[in-house]
Amino acid sequence: MRAWEAPSVPDVGGTGPRPVVHDTATGKPVDPTRGDDRAALYVCGITPYDATHLGHAATYLAFDTLGRAWRDAGLDVEYAQNTTDVDDPLLERATRDGIDWQELAASQIDLFRRDMEALRILPPDDYVAVTDEVERIAEAVAFLQETGYAYSVPTPDSVGDDLYFDVNRPTESWALGDESRMDRETMLALCAERGGDPDRAGKRDPLDPLLWRAARAGEPRWETVLGEGRPGWHIECSVIAGDRLGLPISVQGGGSDLVFPHHEMSAGHAAALAHQPLAHAYVHTGMIAYQGEKISKSLGNLVTVRGLLDDGADPRAIRLALLSHRYSDDWEWFDAELSSAIRRLAAWDSWATAGAGHADDADDVIARIRARVADDLDTPGAVAAVDTAVAGGTRCTPELVDLVDALLGIRIA
Repeated sequence: MRAWEAPSVPDVGGTGPRPVVHDTATGKPVDPTRGDDRAALYVCGITPYDATHLGHAATYLAFDTLGRAWRDAGLDVEYAQNTTDVDDPLLERATRDGIDWQELAASQIDLFRRDMEALRILPPDDYVAVTDEVERIAEAVAFLQETGYAYSVPTPDSVGDDLYFDVNRPTESWALGDESRMDRETMLALCAERGGDPDRAGKRDPLDPLLWRAARAGEPRWETVLGEGRPGWHIECSVIAGDRLGLPISVQGGGSDLVFPHHEMSAGHAAALAHQPLAHAYVHTGMIAYQGEKISKSLGNLVTVRGLLDDGADPRAIRLALLSHRYSDDWEWFDAELSSAIRRLAAWDSWATAGAGHADDADDVIARIRARVADDLDTPGAVAAVDTAVAGGTRCTPELVDLVDALLGIRIA
């Protein structure tokens, strides 16, 4: 599937340090490349049934920053992202609005592309629609069934049985709870809240996730080695990440609401398929609130990228507003966030065009920006380094302009 147009990224002299990021699984800072010259990144994509909100934008911006920092450190970066273009929320929205689910998905993917281009997010090398990978996913589920990791649950209203993953069957590289570090009660609650079906009769364990949904009347279906049906959610990312990047990857990324069950179960599926860990590090972004509640499609308290752009916002200001917060923090969006970013951007633009000041400290500013971004993507620290240079009278050299563009993705005048 086509991704989106890549922004230009200037070449900057020298190289930055290898970035260290916080690994959710261990709770520690790590270099997820482990000294290799290759970095492999997989970020879970959207379910395309509504516009790109700021929570989405902040997540993809965080991993865009990681990719930029890796490239600045001289690494070869491979990046894959999926789009879950068949799933219950998409089907429910299409039914509610009386439109074809494929048309809804296509329109929202196109909107997402335009939003990513506006924000100058580097596109993935592989942008993968789940609907293009159904047969490959079915083959993986069939393998799990043959090796005893998958089992069937009778499904009276379908043409076959649903297939589930046995979370209690040990693997060489995964055991339930290792990545999430949650107690069972919490896992059960999150499973019910985030797409699981802990009350489904016939399962061996309430936490067992769906691998394959047998065909139901009125639902999309594909004829595969498993018969007619469609994939479960977690197995999609396990298969796509493994096929496109090879396992283990450097980083599995996404919002903190994916820690459990999605990333936990994806890791289990990958270990059962490949006898390898899914990733060296699991990196998660915080949640953004608006009007006192986490931004959510279900709540309807959305601040969308497209809405801000349609109101005349400079996309650079949107990007700068998001970069002014730590990627891993939970925080709340206020209208003042954008106003503050607009003022900051104007100051940066004036600084870049003034041509005055002293250039002696420019190299030090470049080093500080690189050091902050490499330290667990501390973009607020990098932004503060630019602010300090502006306030301190450092001349904005072409090298500084290029570095701000290359690492922060903001082209100042």
